[in-house]
Amino acid sequence: MTSTRAVHVPGKTNLPSKTNEKSETSRTNETSRTNETSRASRSKGSGTRPSGPALGAGRRTLRAVALAATVPYLVLKSAWLSGSRVGIPEGSPLQEPGMFLTLANAVTLAMDACVILLVLALTRPWGMRLPPWLLTVPAFVATGLLTPILTAFPAQLLIRAAGSGARAPAEGAVRPFLDSWVFTVVYTGFTVQGLALAGLFVPYARERWGRRWQGVQGRGLPSPTGVVAGAAAVCGVLVAGVHVYWALGGAGGMGAERAAARSAMTGVVSGVHAMCALAAAAGALLLARGGSRRVWWPLALTWTGSAAALCWGLWPLIASLGTQLDGGEHPSGTVRLIYAGQMITGVLAAAVLARFLTSRREA
Repeated sequence: MTSTRAVHVPGKTNLPSKTNEKSETSRTNETSRTNETSRASRSKGSGTRPSGPALGAGRRTLRAVALAATVPYLVLKSAWLSGSRVGIPEGSPLQEPGMFLTLANAVTLAMDACVILLVLALTRPWGMRLPPWLLTVPAFVATGLLTPILTAFPAQLLIRAAGSGARAPAEGAVRPFLDSWVFTVVYTGFTVQGLALAGLFVPYARERWGRRWQGVQGRGLPSPTGVVAGAAAVCGVLVAGVHVYWALGGAGGMGAERAAARSAMTGVVSGVHAMCALAAAAGALLLARGGSRRVWWPLALTWTGSAAALCWGLWPLIASLGTQLDGGEHPSGTVRLIYAGQMITGVLAAAVLARFLTSRREA
């Protein structure tokens, strides 16, 4: 074996050996730098999670449950679009569908079909490579539409089971709309969808954006964002106040038909909308203020509250502009104003949420 140590010869020094050592060290360092650069380039080009989310048995089960929960609604909507009248009683205004009803059925069918795509995006490798907005926007809308159902529907079932459900309106005052089993099947499916989607989205978000909702909030947001948060809070409190008034039995501004149909069941819905508006308001203020609290729960509060307030303000506001599917009167001006207030609260709180997440990315 050849030694690499310098061999001393009288009057001479073995210079080539030292030069070789330096050359070898230089080549080693260069190779190391090249490998690190190559790894960084591969990581940057393929994303932080190129292999996709790790799916255990629990997440696979949730995926199957979420996909199965879309089936009842898709089947019903497809049947109605093809001319079937299953679940629609005689005398219902749905027996005579017009262009608006057909369009509404097609849109809601497409919305439920999008749940399938969202579930796959949350559980397949290609979902990690989607642009953030392409996944967060549908997730935000799903959160907004399903959260009030997740909260109100179980409460209504409990009220019905306790025997203190809807007070029956005067005979013949309201035309039949849908068979009661349709609501049970559809809203049970929505409830299961919401729970399963939450169980899939939270670990996905932790894997992809976990550092943005870990630790404490830190310093507050700039003053302009604080003004937006304050506006969201004021609007949210006003909207919540009206909903609480309706939930407790008040009828002012509801319109004659809605006032006549008031019950414990409808009161639950108003109460849930009040909670969502307050959640959006409180979450926006907490995010704008900053502090030492854990960041995940103000984020969850703002995300859920703003999504529910925005979606359940915008959706019924749009629906109120067309033919009333239940054959009843159009919403009163006050009701439409509350819809608009919910929508504005949700938009303002969502703007604060977006600004906060952007500041975490820049940090």
